[in-house]
Amino acid sequence: MATSVSDDGAGANRQRRAQRGLTVLLSRDMRKLRRLIIPSRMQATVPEWIEAVRDLVGEYGNASAAAAADFYDAERVAAQVTGRFTVPLLDPPPDERVEASLRWATKDIWPRDPEDPKTTEAQRAPLEVRLEAAEKKAEAVVQKLVTDQGRGTVQAAVRQDRMAVGYARAAALGACAFCRLLATRGMTYKRDTAGFRAHDGCNCGVIPVFKGQRFELSAHAQEWDRLYREYAAPFPGDQLRRFRRAIAEHG
Repeated sequence: MATSVSDDGAGANRQRRAQRGLTVLLSRDMRKLRRLIIPSRMQATVPEWIEAVRDLVGEYGNASAAAAADFYDAERVAAQVTGRFTVPLLDPPPDERVEASLRWATKDIWPRDPEDPKTTEAQRAPLEVRLEAAEKKAEAVVQKLVTDQGRGTVQAAVRQDRMAVGYARAAALGACAFCRLLATRGMTYKRDTAGFRAHDGCNCGVIPVFKGQRFELSAHAQEWDRLYREYAAPFPGDQLRRFRRAIAEHG
């Protein structure tokens, strides 16, 4: 008998809560590391901070991957598919990628000539303001790196598991317009190589779909799809802006 799976199913919601729980703990530990950056010694202390954050990404990324593997196993059991499969855990992101992300997040904290026309308003702000903004950016990029390890674990499992046919995106009710729009696309077959597009701070999940299963959009994703088709789809090149406006006015 065929089973159904949804972006708002019990498993998807459990996985979302698990990943958000990791994000809360990750943010807590990130804020503790903020003390490593000493404003009077940034040339020496920012690299030390980056190294500490890199270790944090590895620790939490592995936890994210393990939680994703448990989720995949549970979804496989719920789908009642046959055969054994071991979920391959995705490795943490390369050190150079983590460092590049953190360098980007902290690029505005360095002293610049306020008279230089290339200096932005953000770079002219007081140092404490710049440090606070950098901290928020760093939390967002690190959250993405960690959550991507969990999302990537599910995607890799779908690609390798002969009983999986594809995956779908699960976006929370408070997700941005970009994520809501992608969630309306439903299941993507495993042969689709476009990948899972996520932004900094994105909490979207990846829902595996197995042979014999039917994927169903949740009620809220169906409503997003209706808004898109009615207010945005007929306007190529302006669809995301119109979809965002439709959500604000009718969502």
